[in-house]
Amino acid sequence: MELYKWTGHRDQAVMLMANLANARLIYLVNDDEAVLLYEAEGGPGIQGAEAYEVLNAVGDINDGYYAVFNNIPVTEEGRELFESRFQNRAGMVEKEPGFAAIRVLRPVSSDTYAILTIWKDEQSFKDWQESQAYGQAHAKRGTAEGIDKRPNIFPRPSFVTTYTR
Repeated sequence: MELYKWTGHRDQAVMLMANLANARLIYLVNDDEAVLLYEAEGGPGIQGAEAYEVLNAVGDINDGYYAVFNNIPVTEEGRELFESRFQNRAGMVEKEPGFAAIRVLRPVSSDTYAILTIWKDEQSFKDWQESQAYGQAHAKRGTAEGIDKRPNIFPRPSFVTTYTR
């Protein structure tokens, strides 16, 4: 499965949605931009969109109203290790109240992976960040066992973008 993420001005997003009326698009916004998400099984994507291969999918991305993209640049040599960490993740986020969906996304034409989580609302996401499960899921971060301390994995810092429906 693939996921396409188109980013641009709200007016452009509305025009795209009108032109793709039969597609199951998700419209998201933040203060700066609009985003259209489209999941497909081998079909055509959205022209001008970032394309991702879905490595892991749980839940329906249409079920929530608050989307969090953890954008993580990964070097070519770090891809295998990075992907194996996410393929073998504990899956604790799925048990959190307010969780709707997760997608682990491999970029098709860039070096920046995206971990997309969808939540019922922003408070559900914040509650997850304060939970014991979050602490356990990220316990190795910053330690000698953490992937973030390995050399030649991350060429630059990761960043988070959030949107609402």
